[in-house]
Amino acid sequence: MTTICLVRHGQTDWNALGKLQGQTDIPLNEQGKIQAQKCGEFLSKADWDVIITSPLKRAKETAEIISSYIDRPVIEKLEFIEKNFGSAEGMTAHERESAFSDKVYPNQESQESLRDRLVKGLQEIQQGYPEKKVILVAHGAVIHFILRLMSNEAIVSKQMRLFNACLSTIRFEMDSWIIEDFNQVNHLS
Repeated sequence: MTTICLVRHGQTDWNALGKLQGQTDIPLNEQGKIQAQKCGEFLSKADWDVIITSPLKRAKETAEIISSYIDRPVIEKLEFIEKNFGSAEGMTAHERESAFSDKVYPNQESQESLRDRLVKGLQEIQQGYPEKKVILVAHGAVIHFILRLMSNEAIVSKQMRLFNACLSTIRFEMDSWIIEDFNQVNHLS
């Protein structure tokens, strides 16, 4: 059974301002670094085999901080980079609503493209780390899409917001992925 702990990166200044980041490469702010440390402290209570991360700074920084607590290698996987939101990146919710009332953002990545690369990435983890415990540091839209896909939107809906530095656990059993828990933040308090 492959187990993956999905970790959303810590807070950035754009998160604090409500700006949509997408693939814009924004680093963690001080609060985000503290959140990553708390993730590392909490995750150090279990045995892990590897840390996989998106190549964007905010995810990599979170993964490296967690790695300092559990001493496991950090591997970048492009499949888990955040969704590209095209022309809406850098805008607040109000700005997006004003500019794109139909919520269709020009030049954004399609749902099909996102799904295909995430399914490919998960298959590579499951095949490359069978019977292992993996920490995967990624982004809100990426983790949200993975959870929605696995639950067929029965557990995780489009409206649910994932918190910065939240933990969600999935495992591969009997040829399918199962959600164990999601959007956990108790370790942050």
